[in-house]
Amino acid sequence: MSQKKFKGISTVTLHTANHENDNFSHTTPIYATSTFTFGSTDEGMERFKSDDKTRIYTRWGNPTFTAAQVTIEALESHGLKNEKGEDLEVKALLHASGQAAMSTLFFSNLSAGDTLLSHYSLYGGSQELMQKVLAEAGIKTILIDVRDLGLLDTTLSENKSIKLIHLETPANPTLQCVDIESICTIAHKHNVKVSVDNTVATPYLQQPFALGADFVFHSATKFLNGHGSALHGVMLGKDLEFMHTKAWKWHVLLGGNSNAFDAYLLIQGMKTLEIRMERHCENTVRVAQFLQNHPAIEHVNFTGFTTHPDYAIAQKQMKKPAPLLSFELKGGIDAGKKFIDALEVCTRAVSLGTVDTLVSHPATMTHYGIPREERIKYGITDGLIRMSVGIENIEDLESDLTQALAKI
Repeated sequence: MSQKKFKGISTVTLHTANHENDNFSHTTPIYATSTFTFGSTDEGMERFKSDDKTRIYTRWGNPTFTAAQVTIEALESHGLKNEKGEDLEVKALLHASGQAAMSTLFFSNLSAGDTLLSHYSLYGGSQELMQKVLAEAGIKTILIDVRDLGLLDTTLSENKSIKLIHLETPANPTLQCVDIESICTIAHKHNVKVSVDNTVATPYLQQPFALGADFVFHSATKFLNGHGSALHGVMLGKDLEFMHTKAWKWHVLLGGNSNAFDAYLLIQGMKTLEIRMERHCENTVRVAQFLQNHPAIEHVNFTGFTTHPDYAIAQKQMKKPAPLLSFELKGGIDAGKKFIDALEVCTRAVSLGTVDTLVSHPATMTHYGIPREERIKYGITDGLIRMSVGIENIEDLESDLTQALAKI
């Protein structure tokens, strides 16, 4: 049965990659090999000519990568149609990390003299890549509030060198959301492409291709893997020719390929994506409500609250509120440090999207490389705490938060 006929996400994640092996293995094998053999010279020549570079050299492709890629392709295109009313086809390129995938995304779309347009409140690594690495390559970055659609239209009109708009929604760690569909409509009027970082929402909660996006990006290390067991990044595009040629060429020349073991771990993690996301989302609502009602909390950033400035946008394009939140204590950074140090169930670590709850301090951790004045302007204050809510028993999480808050 074709995955295009599958009704549910769990069926997609469990069965899409099942047949990506030749030896009838129940689970996808780990092809731990650097290179692949040819039965004849002609066979080798044919493989090099083909769009399928899976069985040549692992920097170019690997059957275990393919199994992970086709699953992510199925997730992001699930239930979607193209302009002709046909099932939407997209191409994914699996990378060693989110940063590697983002590098391929940017360098395959932008050259010296071009401009990238994005918005504030991005993940720190994304912003540093834009403002440091791209700048060194002669690629300018403009950051504006893309929620102001009039400003977006004017900026595109006045800057013809803009070739790509990169969105992160919900953004990490402020949970800022931007209107993907409206931005894509304006961008395409100016012949500008749009990429969307869908890491926090995952295709279970949000499908950017349905809203007009040209590219979708994931740090698949996070919710897609779900267990914090390996690094992965993925870039997807719906222009199949571009993805098989220019994007693929940049990918292999930059050398940001994944490895078979990490790809295997990603495949296994994705099998439980739906049930994990359901529990993540359920717990996040409870934790957000608990924190909002606690007298020690100054404010909570959560897309499920009507008080969130982007609540309407989140409701429009997401199935449920994002399973991530951030908050600030009334006692500021000193209270925040005491709170984090007192946690017993929640884990003190950066990253997000793992089955256990992770708590971190963005200003001194994930966004350490962003100048303080920029962080503050973007809402990433010195006292902001980020929490990726896990799938633990909610009573245990509430109990841990209660005892930790009592010690500040």
